[in-house]
Amino acid sequence: MFYDRSMAGQSERGGTIANPSSKPPSEGEPAVEKTQEVTSDSTEHYFPDGGLEAWLVVFGGWCCLFTSLGWVNSIGVFQDYYENNQLKGYPPGNIAWILSTETFVMLMGAPIVGKIFDGYGPRYLLAFGTFFHIFGLMMASLSSEYYQFFLAQGICSAMGASALLFSATNCTGTWFSKRRALVFGIISSGASLGGVIVPTMAAELIPKIGFSWTMRAIAFLFLALLIIANFTVKSRLTHEPTPFRAMEFITPLTEPAFLCLTSASFFFYWGLFLPVNFISLQAESNGMPTRLADYMLSILNASSIVGRILPAWLGDRVGRFNIMIVTTYLSVILVLALWIPAKGDSPIIAFSALYGFSTGAFLAMVPALVAQLSDVRKLGVRTGTNFFVLSLATLTGNPIGGALVSQNNGGYLYLQIFCGATMFIGSTFFVASRTAQCGLKWKRI
Repeated sequence: MFYDRSMAGQSERGGTIANPSSKPPSEGEPAVEKTQEVTSDSTEHYFPDGGLEAWLVVFGGWCCLFTSLGWVNSIGVFQDYYENNQLKGYPPGNIAWILSTETFVMLMGAPIVGKIFDGYGPRYLLAFGTFFHIFGLMMASLSSEYYQFFLAQGICSAMGASALLFSATNCTGTWFSKRRALVFGIISSGASLGGVIVPTMAAELIPKIGFSWTMRAIAFLFLALLIIANFTVKSRLTHEPTPFRAMEFITPLTEPAFLCLTSASFFFYWGLFLPVNFISLQAESNGMPTRLADYMLSILNASSIVGRILPAWLGDRVGRFNIMIVTTYLSVILVLALWIPAKGDSPIIAFSALYGFSTGAFLAMVPALVAQLSDVRKLGVRTGTNFFVLSLATLTGNPIGGALVSQNNGGYLYLQIFCGATMFIGSTFFVASRTAQCGLKWKRI
């Protein structure tokens, strides 16, 4: 008899049923510890967890995240560039609204993309996302006014990136169960590599060919990857449209574990991207040469590649929530104990590398935690609920950071304290979500 030994509590929602011969759970344990695979004519309850078709989906998903979240991971370099060039007459907080809106629109689209995905699959979403993301970047290459950057980069490109990001993550979740955190880590590493390559391209190409052609070069690179994604990303499920009901997005928040997970995502994300978007400016303010400061974001994203894969691999073995709690609290320690006192080049470089590693786990594993608490047939909607709430943090995080820098007369201490405090609250909510599932005792979950 075949038993699925994936995360506890996953069976009822992930397409498996409790083994009737197993012992009743003791007090404080989840209701399902050992589960038996469903056998039926439908394949929706069966997770291949491998095979050529499944791994091609992972490769296509990697391409999608390189071009979507990888682009968002790179926008910090444009904060610095816009402040000193096209938008130098605007305060940092106003420029940050473009970048915050871009991230917000990308994540806010999760419920819409999720509902369309659950009903129709990824095909139309991938085509939509490819067109609007590339079109937005091309229009940004022609922009010179604030409103033009806002519309092209903050709205148009972000709408396309949203369709790409959530199509890829939702599809991947339909193919894997036991290795779910690992494969989310693998596709998420595309975002990290994108966050290395795009800032490097910008730093090297802008002085040589100018801003406009640099943006076009990035857009053509993305287009090549998205052609691959359109041919490889597919869902394993049979999709059937259902009527739109607002309550289906709200109902998950009535579950204590899911509510705490969503709260954790919101607070942690509120502070998460402040170092990503301000590390170069903060390094320059501490005397780091501009040329070296421009590479802080690349260093952060390079270490994030390992941070997205290794903790995810461990999470599938010792518990995804367990690993998430460790890595999120580690991020808080790095912000409060290393970034705040860092003054010279070496500690700032060390912070960039270590912070990239520790936060990589969060970015890779949130979709896996949502899937762990969800029925795979409702994965799009439940992912949408989580990321919509999370998007509210991205909308306000950067402007608050910019305002705190201004309030601190150009210093970064207020921003750093806000970053550490919000991430600490988020980490504590991850503990609460785990506690809602199995109490405080040690368990693989």
